[in-house]
Amino acid sequence: MRIISGKHRGRVLAEFRGKDIRPTADRVKESLFNILSARIPGARVLDLFCGSGALGLECISRGAEAVFNDVSADSLAVLRKNLTAMKESAAVYQYDYKVCLDRVTGRFDLIFVDPPYTCDYLSDVLMRVAQRDILEEDGLVIYESDRPAAALPQGWEVADERNYGRTSVWFYRRQR
Repeated sequence: MRIISGKHRGRVLAEFRGKDIRPTADRVKESLFNILSARIPGARVLDLFCGSGALGLECISRGAEAVFNDVSADSLAVLRKNLTAMKESAAVYQYDYKVCLDRVTGRFDLIFVDPPYTCDYLSDVLMRVAQRDILEEDGLVIYESDRPAAALPQGWEVADERNYGRTSVWFYRRQR
């Protein structure tokens, strides 16, 4: 796993290894950031299920401010190692995603939602984001999974969808 672009381009990131760990593949990440490239400089980003932090760290490298959250202490230790190696700082939380969404302050331009594939948290995440009004008006929630969400809560729509073999990425926005 590496940083693709920006001031930390080419940096190899430390990874947390485990049987339930599924980092975003470099080719998926590269395509994702090609799509989002114009939105990232100056953006405020929430990496909700951050793992080792690869998505949020990529955003930092490209000029964004990132907030990281994961329930796993082991994953956050790897994230902190990566932040230290990059000489960067960021807010890092160890909460269940529900607690994080209830406690974060401010609004975000991008919210990355990359939970374990066995979990379908998307509808709940979107409802909490809307209730707390933490997504900027033109912001996106980016959801990575191996299958589409069962149903979207009222007020949300798919802005884009990309498929990469077993992995799919959906871009959700508030309905206009």
